[in-house]
Amino acid sequence: MDFLNKLAPHVHWGLRLSLAATFLYHGWGKFPVEAFSQGMGMPLLIAWAVTIGELAAGAALIVGAFGKEILTRLGGLIVVVIMIGAIVLVHAKNGFNVMNGGVEFQVLMLVTGLYFAAKGNEA
Repeated sequence: MDFLNKLAPHVHWGLRLSLAATFLYHGWGKFPVEAFSQGMGMPLLIAWAVTIGELAAGAALIVGAFGKEILTRLGGLIVVVIMIGAIVLVHAKNGFNVMNGGVEFQVLMLVTGLYFAAKGNEA
């Protein structure tokens, strides 16, 4: 138990970095945004908002760890908003299983974002 107690202040890094990396990777992968917009059948303005939001969320989660708690919370909130959109507009119709394009992974990211939004740097 002592080992886990010593580890506790540092475990946020695994969650934080994996969520941030996922959002940075997927945000960057949406360029060129016009192609993403057309492929998803969404207005260009929304496609830009999602792209910038994903990049901003990833950056905020990382930078926020170094003192600006508001950035951690903001990054988490952006994740929540984007994941609600992804679930409702894209994945819900496919059920739960990620192998079928379902919501499994998106729900995990949504809840992790909610955790950072609620806990900030106390995560």
